[in-house]
Order: sequence, then structure tokens, then C-alpha cells
Amino acid sequence: MARKLRTRNHKVVLNRSVGGDVGITVVLAIFGVFMFLPMYYTIIQALKPLNELFYFPPRFYVVNPTLTNFSDLFNLMGDSWVPFSRYIFNTVLISVGGTFGNLVLASLCAYALAKIDFPGAKGFFWLIQKSLMFTATVTGIVNFITLSMIGWIDTYLAIIVPAWCSTLGLYLMKQFMESNISTEVLESARLDGASELRTFWSIAMPMVKPGWLTLIVYSFQGLWNSGQSSFIYSEQLKTLNYAISQITAGGVARAGATAASTVVMMIVPILVFVISQSNIIETMGSSGMKD
Repeated sequence: MARKLRTRNHKVVLNRSVGGDVGITVVLAIFGVFMFLPMYYTIIQALKPLNELFYFPPRFYVVNPTLTNFSDLFNLMGDSWVPFSRYIFNTVLISVGGTFGNLVLASLCAYALAKIDFPGAKGFFWLIQKSLMFTATVTGIVNFITLSMIGWIDTYLAIIVPAWCSTLGLYLMKQFMESNISTEVLESARLDGASELRTFWSIAMPMVKPGWLTLIVYSFQGLWNSGQSSFIYSEQLKTLNYAISQITAGGVARAGATAASTVVMMIVPILVFVISQSNIIETMGSSGMKD
């Protein structure tokens, strides 16, 4: 006669009460509203007619919404002797080229410093940490002399190549690789016959996807919003941000176009951030690994 198996019902024990979940949700919602408020106000300003832009105190709503500010902006851009498409091309080229080079070099150098034992590694990283103390203003004269000696002044390379050497990106990637890449996994790949480059590309980079996605967002946003540069003088090589700042520098009469230009300039970085942010969250949730 078959014996009947005895089962035991277990109750699910929650770590916190329903009231705690509701409280946390409410707090996060409040913080989310405050973080979204500047973006909302910027968009509202761009939709206001000229007379509503100067109300005091400022209003967080628009009575008579209009798209005239955007049409004025594009009309002003169309009157420039350099085509509007050229400014867009310059900005995209500099942003994409600088971001790609920064990602590749920072990842390669970070992998060497974090996972390859070689003489002087700690000294190199010490120099990288100290370089974070210096701003671009401090090193501006040295950079200008260097770029002038190699003949890169007034070229795209004067903006793109220095962006490749961002030590902040290198520091960020090294910290991610040290904390997220298991040394045992890399050793297993080497024992299986994978070259160092193959190990870096197929093993290390997928494991630090949140790190290089964060680097892409940071680097792209900085290059996209770069304005006037002391290394570029030709009008046909300048970026969209610089062109818009020149066109909208006409005082009160162009206040509406200025508000519209702010919205236009923030659209692309926001899209890059939203796309990358969703991937960062997904990767962090699914890439956990135990030694």
C-alpha cells in the first residue's frame, strides 16, 4: 500500500508591510516629480508667446500655447550663411566620434589596469586619479600648444581626439571591471585558448555593460552640449550649440527662440539617456554572477 506523502504549507513572510510599500512608492513619486519639473518648465517656456515669457512670478502653465518660437528659431537658422544641416553634421560627427573613441580606449586601458598584472600598474592608476583634479581650463594652454604643434587647430580632430583621453571614463570603467569581472572566468577563457583581445571583447565587455552604457551617456552628453571651442575658428566647423547661441543672442526679441533652442538641444541627449538607461537596468538585473 502506497504511503501518502505529507506536505506542509508554508506561509509567505513579507519583509515589509503594505503600508511601507505604499510609503516608499509615494516618496519615490514625489522625488520623480521634482526631477521632472525642470524639464517640464523648459518645454512650457518654449510653448509660451513672448508676452507670457516675462510674467513674474513665473507660471508653470501656458495660457495661449504656440509653436511660433520654434518657427522663429528655424527661420533664424535658415538665414545663416552656413547651412543648418552642416551644424547638425558637425555636432553628430564630434559627438559620435568622440564617444566611440573614449569608450574603446577607456575600456582597453581599464581592462589592462584591472585584470592584467604588469609592472607600474599602480603608478599609472595613481596618475589617473590625480589627473581628475585638473579641469579643462587649467590644461587649456598646454592642450592648445600641443594641438598647434601637430597641426590640428581648426580641425575636427582638435575636439574628437582629446575626448578619447578622458581619464574620468577610464576611472569609471576600471572600477566596474574590478567589481564585476571574476578573475576565474578570465582564466578559464585563457585556458580554453582565447586570446587576450577575444577575452576582453567576448567575456569582459558584456559583463560590464552597465559601465560602458553609463560612459556613453556621460561622454555623448558632454560633447553634444559643447559650445564655443578655442580650437575651432571656421564657421563651417562649429557645432549646433554654438550656432544656436549666436543666433539667439539678440536680446529680448529672441527670447522665444532661445527657449525653443533649449528644447531642441536637449531632445537627443534625453533619447540617448532613455535608451541606455533601460539597458542598464536590464543588465544589472540579469548579469549577477557568483565566484
